[in-house]
Amino acid sequence: MKSVICDIDGVLLHNNQLIPGADKFIARLREQGNKLLCLTNYPVQTDSDLANRLGAAGIELEPHHFYTSAMATADFLKHQEGRRAYVVGEGALTHELYKNGFTITDINPEFVIVGETRSYNWDMIHRAAKFIAQGARFIATNPDTCGPSHSPACGALCAPIERITGKQPFYVGKPSAWIVRSALNHLDSHANDTIIVGDNMSTDILAGFQAGLETVLVLSGVTHQDQLEQFPFRPNHIFANAGEINVV
Repeated sequence: MKSVICDIDGVLLHNNQLIPGADKFIARLREQGNKLLCLTNYPVQTDSDLANRLGAAGIELEPHHFYTSAMATADFLKHQEGRRAYVVGEGALTHELYKNGFTITDINPEFVIVGETRSYNWDMIHRAAKFIAQGARFIATNPDTCGPSHSPACGALCAPIERITGKQPFYVGKPSAWIVRSALNHLDSHANDTIIVGDNMSTDILAGFQAGLETVLVLSGVTHQDQLEQFPFRPNHIFANAGEINVV
């Protein structure tokens, strides 16, 4: 039986409202016993926050069914040398880093880690750029420049730091294959037994393609049918929405 990695925004929800058919898709997976992990680039909410968010929309899932770019970033960093980090981000990201033994500091950090925060300011940019210039490694949760509500996302917050330092961060989130492999480990599944469902060719489908997963594009979010010609790769399957998926 195939495992399923599923994006949230554009597949299950749109502006916190249920996308028609998404609840039936999730219910069917649970009835069949498929392993399921909802994977999001959004680093600000914890797994419990996301469970509550979907619950309010009518999809009941336990926190262990969610995996975020903040969780994947902490997973990536625990395999690296160093445990001191300067963080531009909010509680969900720092929580994951603390859980993995990191110290959050502005004194000689070994990493500068950028997530997302509404408190972003000149001082954060200055400190991050200074620490990177002094040798700290530049890590970011995801490359998205814009969130679902058109608010600035992680990639936009990284941009001035990149311009100042001339260094690009390692982006953990989609379309990096790293986050998919981390999600597979979290799910205890293998790439050849797993499909990834997403609404964005540039992130979800590309990440799945690079990690060797079977890919399912739904047309209920970012990418539309007439945009497929822009991409040199194709998803394995295309459906109008999650409720129509019949390959799992």
